[in-house]
Amino acid sequence: MFQEDYSLSNKDSSSSIGTASKPGGGDDENLNDPSIDKLWGIHERINKLRGHMSQQKLNLDKTDEFGEDFEITATDSTTFPPTYLVIRVHPASKEEAVKWLVGKIRGKKLLGGAELVVLRKPYDEDGLEFHVSASPIKFLEIAEEMELVKRDKHGQMREFTVNDLENFLVDGMNVDDFLTSAERQAIIRHELENIRALPTDIHVPGYPFYSMCEGQSVLHKCIQCGIISSIYALHDQEHLKKLGRSWYRSVFQKQPLDEIKIYFGESIALYFTFLGFYTTALLFPTFLGFVQLLVSIETLPVFCIFNVIWVTVFLEMWRRKSNELAYKWGTIGMTSLGEPRANFRGQMGKDPITGKLCPQYPRYKTYLKMYCVSFPIVIACLVGAYIIMLISFWMEDQIKYNPETWSQDLLLLPSVLYTALVYVMNCYYRKLATFLTEWENHRTQSQFDRHRVTKLILFEFVNNFMSLFYIAFIIQDMEMLRSQVATMLIILQAINHMQEAVLPLLINVGFAKISQWKNGWKNTRQTKSKQKAFEDSRYSREFLETIPAIDPSDSRLNQAEQEGQLEIYEETYDDYLEMFIQFGYVVLFSSVYPAAALWAVINNVLEIRADAFRLCLVHQRPISRKVKDIGAWQRAFEVIGGLSIMTNCGLLCLSPHIRSRMAHKTDLEYILTFIFLEHILLGIRYLLHIAIPDKPEWVRVELAKKSYESRQALKHEKALKSKRYLTRRFNTVHSKHPISGPALGNK
Repeated sequence: MFQEDYSLSNKDSSSSIGTASKPGGGDDENLNDPSIDKLWGIHERINKLRGHMSQQKLNLDKTDEFGEDFEITATDSTTFPPTYLVIRVHPASKEEAVKWLVGKIRGKKLLGGAELVVLRKPYDEDGLEFHVSASPIKFLEIAEEMELVKRDKHGQMREFTVNDLENFLVDGMNVDDFLTSAERQAIIRHELENIRALPTDIHVPGYPFYSMCEGQSVLHKCIQCGIISSIYALHDQEHLKKLGRSWYRSVFQKQPLDEIKIYFGESIALYFTFLGFYTTALLFPTFLGFVQLLVSIETLPVFCIFNVIWVTVFLEMWRRKSNELAYKWGTIGMTSLGEPRANFRGQMGKDPITGKLCPQYPRYKTYLKMYCVSFPIVIACLVGAYIIMLISFWMEDQIKYNPETWSQDLLLLPSVLYTALVYVMNCYYRKLATFLTEWENHRTQSQFDRHRVTKLILFEFVNNFMSLFYIAFIIQDMEMLRSQVATMLIILQAINHMQEAVLPLLINVGFAKISQWKNGWKNTRQTKSKQKAFEDSRYSREFLETIPAIDPSDSRLNQAEQEGQLEIYEETYDDYLEMFIQFGYVVLFSSVYPAAALWAVINNVLEIRADAFRLCLVHQRPISRKVKDIGAWQRAFEVIGGLSIMTNCGLLCLSPHIRSRMAHKTDLEYILTFIFLEHILLGIRYLLHIAIPDKPEWVRVELAKKSYESRQALKHEKALKSKRYLTRRFNTVHSKHPISGPALGNK
């Protein structure tokens, strides 16, 4: 868009910046015209952007060496914009492949490139390291292309367009501050992932056995082949310090959710919002649990009924909260018709809805893979996990009830073996679930995440809850069940905190010490000149010189090296899984262990700070992801809520205290009583689901207003087209058949 009108390499146009005068000359009427003032303001802002880019040194004389499809946009480190993504190339990668990758990143979009700006770290034996950014104009272009939703001057959330830039700059906002750092990182990642293989890209250059197909993501292919060893974003240290002071360092303040969203993006901000909302909601069953423990066991039916109502109200209110945040953050309109994810495979073709050229894959093939292959494999894994659990219980019974054959010192051996086996199975099943979901070839990232999470939840449910169901309804040992639930909530969650925050921090400190010693050792042995380093590298001097190097004193180099050693943050799956398992312990077996909610609250208060600490200090900065809700986890929590009705009614039915109070009933009447209670509770749950709307009233009004304005704009556009058509038609007919009438004054 801008590149056609404002060529960055046009020095004549750039030299005129600041010398142009406002249109109208000395005409006071034109100068006071508000429409001209508005247009002139937009013109000046675009000129400032163009002027900023024209000051960067463009080294285009190397283009011919790499062909016409390779655009070199070399800048020196003094004018290079901030680094938003770092790409580390494996030291053993061949020059042909690296040259091809860099060409794709910096090449023209019409020729399959991304038109991004690249700088490299000074070469050493650790391999190449590229710092990727973009020009201010490019950021705005891609933001419009991605249909980024931003708040305008009137407080409305709508899609950003460059032509309407002035209406999005609230209260004199600078253009450079319009996009957050998280949005800029997401834009860079979006462009990298959308570099697609052309028909001529048969294989990765230098690796003929790594074949490629048209439309395949170049970035992910290079990651799969090992050409790219890692890709990560850099922290904004100043912003991170301010965020940390009001987040994990502050115990009694509310979470700065808006700041979290600005820095980490919508996905992580939504997780912490859910965690805080869930923890606050747990205060109600915690209070009732205290009352139940202090009064008597006869309050168990009341506690059970309250818990069922609480679960339903909590989940419905969270759905409302989620939709409210989705509207505020501009993600409520996200649908399955969004852009294909990077690993989506298919024949390139025009999208029937958007008209864009993108990979196309028949949906029925995905369904066939899901139901004919993936589903049977998942069921087989679940059955296998259940059989292994039964074998563990059988071995424990054999040792316990045959003391003459087995030593009682081995009583804990089956549980230890089962725990270790579950850990191994979880690791391999996670890889299997990811492979199957990738093979199913879902179109969007949200679809991929939903089906992957569903597979993983099923397996985790069997491993974490089936043993408790077995104890409750087969062995019918309530004391053992109470002990197991308490162990899971207290001991295992304490271990999780150690694994998530303390242990990774100690490991990172150790790696930092080793890296410091290594760098000192390297400096003492660094006697080679830069010329010798070029000669010893596996990349030619001609190729390296086409990519401008960052100054060795630039702080980004040290920061990139340190953060490259940090642990990778694997999305929010593990965090939601931990809450899902805890939620199951709290609501499924609340009637036998009312104190479960208390331990959950204590854990979650620590969890919020521990997770914040991990994100800020232990992990690499995750790249921002836009989400409109918590996805498959919402349905998973609702399923647990429905199961809690059945389990708690079943536990009440098995309670000897309840049975003694209903001794006058026959067994059939006793069972039918609890079946009737279960159906009553299910009916209450359904009524609450209907009674509580998914969206707040003000969100529904705003969405209706937006829909109305869109229809009116479309109607206005159609009216203008019709008017122009009728005008042309009338003029044509009038010119061919002039209308003649009687002369004036004649009858």
